[in-house]
Amino acid sequence: MLNTKISSDKNTIFSSNQSINSKGKLINLSQPMVMGILNITDDSFYDGGQHVTVTAALKHCAKMLDEGAAIIDIGASSTRPGAQLMSATEEAVKLLPVITAIRNEFPEAIISVDTYHASVAEMAVDNGAGIINDISGGEFDPGMFTTIARLKVPYVLMHIKGRPENMQQNPVYNNLMQEVMLYFSEKVNQLRALGVNDIIIDPGFGFGKTTEHNYELLQKLEVFSMLELPVLVGFSRKSMINKVLKCKPEDALNGTTVLNTIALLKGANILRVHDVKEAVEAIKITSMLAK
Repeated sequence: MLNTKISSDKNTIFSSNQSINSKGKLINLSQPMVMGILNITDDSFYDGGQHVTVTAALKHCAKMLDEGAAIIDIGASSTRPGAQLMSATEEAVKLLPVITAIRNEFPEAIISVDTYHASVAEMAVDNGAGIINDISGGEFDPGMFTTIARLKVPYVLMHIKGRPENMQQNPVYNNLMQEVMLYFSEKVNQLRALGVNDIIIDPGFGFGKTTEHNYELLQKLEVFSMLELPVLVGFSRKSMINKVLKCKPEDALNGTTVLNTIALLKGANILRVHDVKEAVEAIKITSMLAK
């Protein structure tokens, strides 16, 4: 069950008392934490092909855990702009051996699975995953919400406009913040009606947003505190950095850290990143302002 207490002390950055229950393990989010990205796809925009074997995935997982990752988020389907959706069968074939290997090698690790297929979510949880991270907010598979309710695991609810293959083709909003907040309000109500309480929201930076949309979301990130739910942000090496700095994803680590720091100061609870060490350091430094 999600427990949330919003402090009346507006000068305290990390004042909320939040936790989520992942298969009986209570995850304390009163201090921000890092979710390390483990891409096991050939088609990722940044590190595609580097961790596709079980051996390589385990090695990278060990590195991220050693650097301070609290959660490992495994993704087998590329969701970069222009990518085609993967079938549930193909996704499961890639995911399950890696989930099983990580569960055996690192039994205390909290595993999140990045999937938009309800059947894959169920298989992943059955094999050791403790969180489902759905970029589609239940839009791509109508069975996702009822599956999450039955599995009783935390659910990352992301905002997206369109689908990966078309989401960056001129996304338009009449009022960005109103539309995103309405999206979350409606979906959170749907989930709670089904008995889902452990919900994390993700504004979906880069998913159906222009560069200007992304920075407006970041500038107004505090607005999401109205939902009284943990907030996850994912900027890592994305085009909202690359377009501003005119660099490639390989050169976007410094820009990523800048955005992570801003998000932390605006109340973000989870940083989803490729580079764990630098994100952990950002949390350590910004947390000094709350002392």
